Amino acid sequence: MRVHACKRLITKCTCQMSGQGPDWSKSQRIIGQIRRVWEKPIWKCGHSHFFGNDNISLNEFQDEYENIICPSRAPGPVSGVNLISRLTGKREGTHCDVPDACFIRAPEGVAEALRCEVADALSCLMVTGSEELVSRVIRVKVHDGANIRFPVTIVVPFCTRYRGNYRDVAVKVVDGERRTSYVAPVTTEGTYGGQRGSFAEAKVYSLGLFAVVSCLKKENFTVPTRGLSLKLTADPRVCLSYLPGSFSLSPHLPQIQPLDAGFLAAAKCRGDAYHPVVSTSPLLHLAHPSSQHLRRPLTVTLPCAPNPEKKRPSGFNDLASRQPPDMSNEVLSVLGSRDQQWRVLDEVVVRNQQNGLVSFELTENFDRLLAVRLLSPLRPCRLASLAEELEESARCHAVTVVLQRRRDEPRAVLAAALPSRELGWELSRLRARGYGGLSEASSEISMCEGDQLLLRFGGNIASEGDRRGVPLERIPFHYQQRSHLVVRLTEVDPFGNHSSPHYKGTAVFYKVTRGQLEWRGDGPVLMDPKLLGDPVCKLSLTLPKVLISGAPLPPSSLPDSLSDSLLLWLSGELSEEEVALLVLSLRLRRSAAQLAKLRSGDSLPAQAFHVLTTWRRGLPAAGHHPRASQLARCLAKSGRPDLARELLLRQAAHTGPPSLT
Repeated sequence: MRVHACKRLITKCTCQMSGQGPDWSKSQRIIGQIRRVWEKPIWKCGHSHFFGNDNISLNEFQDEYENIICPSRAPGPVSGVNLISRLTGKREGTHCDVPDACFIRAPEGVAEALRCEVADALSCLMVTGSEELVSRVIRVKVHDGANIRFPVTIVVPFCTRYRGNYRDVAVKVVDGERRTSYVAPVTTEGTYGGQRGSFAEAKVYSLGLFAVVSCLKKENFTVPTRGLSLKLTADPRVCLSYLPGSFSLSPHLPQIQPLDAGFLAAAKCRGDAYHPVVSTSPLLHLAHPSSQHLRRPLTVTLPCAPNPEKKRPSGFNDLASRQPPDMSNEVLSVLGSRDQQWRVLDEVVVRNQQNGLVSFELTENFDRLLAVRLLSPLRPCRLASLAEELEESARCHAVTVVLQRRRDEPRAVLAAALPSRELGWELSRLRARGYGGLSEASSEISMCEGDQLLLRFGGNIASEGDRRGVPLERIPFHYQQRSHLVVRLTEVDPFGNHSSPHYKGTAVFYKVTRGQLEWRGDGPVLMDPKLLGDPVCKLSLTLPKVLISGAPLPPSSLPDSLSDSLLLWLSGELSEEEVALLVLSLRLRRSAAQLAKLRSGDSLPAQAFHVLTTWRRGLPAAGHHPRASQLARCLAKSGRPDLARELLLRQAAHTGPPSLT
C-alpha cells in the first residue's frame, strides 16, 4: 500500500510539473527523495510518525506529503511540517466557559497567513431550528494576497452542558457568500494549548464563520428496493419498516425530538382541556424525498408510555376510588405535520404493543409524527393545539433576568438571562464570584435559542455607551451557554435625585426573536424598529453618588449625615432581636420593615442596612438635623449603648463632634 501510494503521487507530480522549466529539476529531486523513502522502515514528517507497515492509507500519505510533492500549491517555503497555531480573540463584558481560542492545523506557512477573530455578535444568526450553540463564533480570514491551499483543519473548543443519545455536535460553517454547511468533527476530545477538553476538529475547504452547534442526531440511511427495517440508534425503540418497493433508491434523514413529561404536565396545568391525555411519544422528524411518494405502507413504531395508574398495587383503594370506573378503554391517536400544519390521522389504525410501544402504518409522507395516548376521545382541534404547544415547549425555555453587582464595583452591573429551572444554582455561582450587592429578578420569560434581549436604561441612569436612548446593549440567549453582560453605568443628571443618597433608574428589557433579525454588514440588525414592541420586564437600579466639589450637597452628604459605610458597619453588629427593637425605636412603619426583610432575603446585615437607609430617607433635609445623635439614642433604647458610643466616635472622626441636643 505504501509503495502504491508513493507511485501515484510521483506520477501526479510528474504530470503537473512537466514542461515548467526550472521546476522540473526541483520535482526530480523531490521524487528522488520519495524513492529513497521506500526502503526506510520508519520516517517522520512534521509531528506525525509513520511506521514501516502496510496499514497507511493513501489519504494519510497524501495529506502529509502533498505540499512537498506539489510546492506550487503551498504558500511560503516548501516544507512538510504541520503546525498548530493558536489564534485568540477577546470579548469584553461577558463570562463564558469556552476559551477565546481557535486552533489551525495546516502546512507550514498556511497558519501564519490566517487571522482569527471572535464574532459572537453573530451568534443569534448561527443557529436554526433545534440547534443550540455550544462554542464561540470564530471568523477566520486570509491576509491580503495570501494563497491558501485546502483542506485546512480547524479546531474549535466547545462546552456542552447537556448531552445525550438524542443530540450530537457538528461544526457549522458559513462562508463569505453566507452559504451554510455542516462538517462532522473528526474528534471531539483532545489536548490543545496545553489543556485537555472538548475540541471539535474538522477539515474544511472554505473560510468564514465557524461555530460548534448541538443538534438533533441525524441518521442518514438509504432505503433499497428490497426494503428495510431499521431501529434508530438515538432511540432503539423507534423502528421504521419499509416494505420492498416502498421507494426507489433514495436517502432519508430521520430525527427524534424528545418531549419531557414536564411539557405535558405544564400544558395540563394551563387548562382542563388536555386532562384526558395520558402520555405522548417523542416527536419524530422524517425527511423523505419530496419528489417521491410512498408506494407501499411504512410501518412506524414509537414509544408511548402506558397509563401509570394501571400499574398501582391493589392496596391503593382510596386513589382507585377517585379514578373513572373503566380505565381499560384507552384511545390511541396519531398526528402528522406537513407544511407546518398538524392534523389528526383518523384513517390510521394504531396498534398497542408490549412495553409501552405503539405501531401504525402510513401511506403518505409527513414531516413530523406524534402519537398520543388518551383516556377518552379528544376533539381533533384540541389534539392539534396540544401538538403545537408541545413543539413550542421543546423549543422554548423559561428564563429569569437578574441584575447583580459586586461591592467593589458599584458603577457596574451584571445583567444575566438564566434558565429558571437552574436559577438557584446559577445565583450561587454568581455569589461565589463576588456578586450579590444588588438583587433584582424578573418574572419568567419564554425565550428560544438565538433570541436576544435588548437593554435600555431609563430614569437618571444610563450606560456609558448609550446614545439618545437607543438600546445598544444586547444579551443573546443560548441555553447551553451563560448569557451574561457587564454594563458600566453613569448618571444622566449629576444633580438629580437630590433627596436620595443614590441615583435612581430603571433597566428595561425588550425581547427580539431570531426571526426578527437579519444579517446586515457584520452584525444582526432588527428588520423593523417597530417590531420592538413592549418591554418584557423592568428592573429598578440605583447608583451611588460621588461627591462633586462646588455643587450643592445632597442630604446624605451633609456634615452630620450618616454615610453608607457607617451604616454598613452598624448593620453587621446587630442581632435579629436588636434589629426588631431598633425598628420600634426609629418609629418605622411595619410595611417598611416588611419590605426591607423581603428585599434582603435571608441576610440579616442586609435587612438591617435596608432598615437604616429607609429611616435615613425619611428624615428632614435640613442640615442642622442631628441624625447621628438621634440614631445613637435609639441604639441606647434598644439595649446597645456600646454601639451608640462607638457610632458617635466614628462619626466624630469623619465630621467632627456632633451636637448632643
